[in-house]
Amino acid sequence: MGENLERLNANLAKMEELSKRMVNALAKKEGMDDPGLSGPGGDLYLKASSAFLNDMMTNPSKLMGQQVAYWSKALENFIETQQALATGTFEMPEDDEDAPKDRRFSNPMWRTHPYFRFVRKQYELNSEAIQQSVAELDLEPKEKSRVEFFSRQIIDLFAPTNYLATNPDALQKAIDTDGQSLVDGLENLVRDIEANKGELLPTLSDPDAFKVGSNIGTAEGKVIFRNRMMEVIQYAPVTEEVYRTPLVIFPPWINKFYIMDLKPQNSLIRWIVEQGYTLFVVSWKNPDPSYADVGLEDYIADGYLKAIEVAKDVTGEKQVNAVGYCIAGTTLSATLALLQARGDKSVKSATFFTTLTDFSDQGEFVVFLQDDFVDAIERQVGERGILDSFFMSKTMSFLRSNDLVYTPAVRSYMMGEAPPAFDLLYWNGDSTNLPGKMVTQYLRRLCQANDLADGGFELMGERLHIKDIKVPVCSIGTKTDHIAPWKNCYIGFEQFGSRDKTFFMSESGHIAGIINPPSKKKYGHYTNPKVKGTPDEWLEGADFHEGSWWPRWEEWLQRRSGAQVPARIPGESGYDILCDAPGTYVLEGKNS
Repeated sequence: MGENLERLNANLAKMEELSKRMVNALAKKEGMDDPGLSGPGGDLYLKASSAFLNDMMTNPSKLMGQQVAYWSKALENFIETQQALATGTFEMPEDDEDAPKDRRFSNPMWRTHPYFRFVRKQYELNSEAIQQSVAELDLEPKEKSRVEFFSRQIIDLFAPTNYLATNPDALQKAIDTDGQSLVDGLENLVRDIEANKGELLPTLSDPDAFKVGSNIGTAEGKVIFRNRMMEVIQYAPVTEEVYRTPLVIFPPWINKFYIMDLKPQNSLIRWIVEQGYTLFVVSWKNPDPSYADVGLEDYIADGYLKAIEVAKDVTGEKQVNAVGYCIAGTTLSATLALLQARGDKSVKSATFFTTLTDFSDQGEFVVFLQDDFVDAIERQVGERGILDSFFMSKTMSFLRSNDLVYTPAVRSYMMGEAPPAFDLLYWNGDSTNLPGKMVTQYLRRLCQANDLADGGFELMGERLHIKDIKVPVCSIGTKTDHIAPWKNCYIGFEQFGSRDKTFFMSESGHIAGIINPPSKKKYGHYTNPKVKGTPDEWLEGADFHEGSWWPRWEEWLQRRSGAQVPARIPGESGYDILCDAPGTYVLEGKNS
C-alpha cells in the first residue's frame, strides 16, 4: 500500500511538472495562421444549411421518416442497455458476426459490455444519420464533396475511442499501471506540442530511431553539383559496365528524396544501380522565407534543366532518361513541353510515378482547392514567404485522419505508448516548406485552371501543354492512391502527344505501390499495351501480374538506354566531389 501511494504521489508531481511545461509550450505558439486555413468559408455552411432547409420544406415526410427511424434505433439501443444494467447483467451477446468491423472497436468490450456497447452503437447511429443527411443534400458536386469531407472529420473526431472516459483499452491500462500510462501520455503530448511550437500533431515515428545517412538513405554516392535549388547526387556503380544513357530522377520537393532509399532491402536507388545504370538523383533545397519569389520556372531552369546538363556533362552523352515522382512528375511534363518547343532533344524518355497532369477531377484534394482555402494560402505565403511544412503535414494527415491523427494520438496520449520505429512514418514526418510563388502557381494555374491540360501553361516564354510531349513515356499509377488516383494519372497521361506510351497500374498506394521491391513479392501490377480510351476501358483490357512492376519497367528502360560502357565513377568526370550522399540539403528541416 505504501509503495502504491508513493508511486501515486510521484506521478501527481510529474503531472504537475508536465502541466507547467505544456502551458509554457502553448505560450510559445507562433502567430495565428490565417483562419481560412482551419476550415471552409462561411458560404459553404450557408449553402449546406440552405439545401437542408429546402429539402425539409419541400419534402417534410422524408425528414420525418429519417428522424423517426433514428430515434427508434436510439431508443432500442437505450432500452437494451437499461435492461442489462437493471438485471445486473454486465455481459451481453456479441453483435452479428456478419456486421462490418471497425478496427477501432476491436476490444470485445465494445460488443459485450452494456456501457461500451451502448456508446459504440449510439456513435454508429449518429454517424449513419449525419452521413445520410449529407448524402441527400442537393448541392453542386464540388460543394457536396467538401461537405462530406468536413462531416467525416466531425464524425471521426467524436469517435468514443478518442476520449478516456469511453475508451476501455485506455481505462484498463490506466488501472493496470496505477496511472503511469496517463503520465506517459501527458509527457508524449507535451513533447509534441513543444516540438511543433505550440501546435499539435502526433509524432508518428520514433524521432531518435533513424538518422539520414546513418541507417536510412545510405546508398553510396557523391554530391557533385550544388546550387540554390538542389544538389545532384551521382551514385556509385556496383557493376563493371553500365548502360550508355544516364538516368536522372526528380523526386517531389514536398518531401525528401530518401523515400527511394530507406533501407537497403527496399531501396529503389540501390536496385536501379544494381541493374547497371548511371544514376543521378536530385535532392531539393528546403526553402526558407528568402525563397518567397521562387517559382516553377526556377525549379525548371535551375533544377531540371541544370541536372540534365550535369548528367550529360558527366557521362559525355547527348541525352538522358528522366523520372519524375508526384509533383516532380507534373513539372517534368512541363519541362518536356518546354524542351519540345525549343527543339531540345536532351531527354530520350521519361517515366512518371503517380503523376497528375490533368486536374479536371481534383479527387480528395477538391476540399483544399476551392477559392476560400487557396485565398487563405495566398495570404499566408504573402505574409511568410513560404508555406510551412507543418501545414502540409497537417493537411496530408487529415486526409487519413483515423490512421494518421486519431489512432496515433490515442496510442500516444491515452495509452502512453512510445511511437514506433517505422522508417516510412519517419520520412512522412520529415516534410519541407514550399516557396510562396511556386505554391500560388501550382494551385491557381495547374490545379484550379488546369492549364497544362486545357489552355496551356504560360511559362518561360512558351505556352506549355501536355499534348506537345513527344518523347517515349511510361507512367505508373497506384490502385489505392488517395493523393494521385490512378485514373486521374491515366487521364492526363493518355493526352500526351507521344506515340510510344506505356502505362502500369500497381497495387497499393502512393508510396507502397511505388516502393515495392521484387524481393518482397508483395504487390502485383496491371499492364495493357493499349493506352487509349477511358481508365475503365484500359483496366478492362489489362492483364494482372504477380509481384513488383520494377523489372517490367526496367525492361522498358533498358530498350531506351543504349549499349553497355565502362562504369562511371563519381569524381572522375571533371565535377568535384562536394560531399558524400545523401548530401546536406536533405538534412535541413524538422528531423535534422
